[in-house]
Amino acid sequence: MARRKVATTIYITADQDRQLKLLSQTTGTPMAQFIRQGIDLLLEKHRERLPVQLGLSIDPE
Repeated sequence: MARRKVATTIYITADQDRQLKLLSQTTGTPMAQFIRQGIDLLLEKHRERLPVQLGLSIDPE
């Protein structure tokens, strides 16, 4: 199941843009997908720095 995506603006260097375009052209994978994968890798690397989300608990009493 695909997750809902949110539009955002990022600024990358000209070299990053050139290399991403080349990679996208040679693999047929959209640049946006590579960017999302990179963000996922970064978030995983720094997972211990992210606050743990507390689940809602409803007390039946």
